[in-house]
Amino acid sequence: MSLELTDLSKSFKDDTVLDGVSLHVPEGKTLVLFGPSGAGKTVLLRLIAGVIEPDTGQIKISGMDVDGVAPEDRNIGMAFQNFALFPHMDAHANIASPLTAQKQDKSAIQAGVQALAKLLKIDHVLGHKPKELSNGQKQRTALARALAGKPKILLLDDPLRNVDAKLRFEMRLELPRLLSDQNATVVYVTQDYKEAMAFGDEIAVINGGVVQQIGTPEQIYLTPANVEIARLFGDPVINFLDVTPQKDATGVFALISDKRVDLDAGYSHVVGQDCSLGIRPESVLFVPEDHPGAVPVTVEAETPLNEKTVNLCLTARGREIMASRPSGTDGPAIGAAFVTIEAANALLFDKLTGALIEPTDIAVKGKVA
Repeated sequence: MSLELTDLSKSFKDDTVLDGVSLHVPEGKTLVLFGPSGAGKTVLLRLIAGVIEPDTGQIKISGMDVDGVAPEDRNIGMAFQNFALFPHMDAHANIASPLTAQKQDKSAIQAGVQALAKLLKIDHVLGHKPKELSNGQKQRTALARALAGKPKILLLDDPLRNVDAKLRFEMRLELPRLLSDQNATVVYVTQDYKEAMAFGDEIAVINGGVVQQIGTPEQIYLTPANVEIARLFGDPVINFLDVTPQKDATGVFALISDKRVDLDAGYSHVVGQDCSLGIRPESVLFVPEDHPGAVPVTVEAETPLNEKTVNLCLTARGREIMASRPSGTDGPAIGAAFVTIEAANALLFDKLTGALIEPTDIAVKGKVA
């Protein structure tokens, strides 16, 4: 089943929670709703589920308007953020409830519950009631229940939020495979950008009740629509330096530590304009002094982070810039150093509005300093 939302709005008294949200999720695909707490993500899921009604707009499931259709008749499974488990039932009965409602035989119910419980590592607490479960176990029980009935549409509200780091990592690998096997159309809510990148066929970034950008994980990461979105994706966070692009006979450039950093020739239209230059830490590379385009910096600190090493650097004007490299690779720990900026991955944003500035001539994008 496909899911289509058109111009959905919802307010509670004077508080507008959603304002004109439109989304399309093709059958069998996963859309991740990503954004900060209070962005309107959970309210949007409840509208889709039919738990609350929109003030304006339309919800279609496989082309059919579901206005007035009861939640139980929408063929939707949902794992709520607050678990919503039946307190008088043990975990086994909670997970089995959609299978029982489908009147499946006992052996099929037992097999289905055991398979999901084993996958989610709660098979040892199936006899426990919700009050005896940890928050992480409650959350996995709610997720298992949502998956058990194999609904055509799944709404998952931050289902790994209370899960420990090891299991969260494992589920990033296992859950997409399970969802694919079920061929479910999924709307997945998270505040974890790594989860969003791992699970989403597409990501919808929502904030303040408005969808700011929709795209593939790669599109969101490489061409974020604004400064705010750019900051939400990546660890360490993207670097921003105030620059005023200049142009000479050889092309468009910006100055960092009074050294020229070439930019895409398509940025000619913003020459002389105040901009923010966005540079991902992995695009800041340590190089020898005689390397073309080498920019002098001072390394202030080094932090090993398992698979990578992060350096805090200062430009000649005292501006901070983070550099990230794979652990085990050479780089200065502290003191004077030189870096090069991979201009092909550099982004320009309007200093006043924060909006991404696109090069006017896409054909020349990718010119490296």
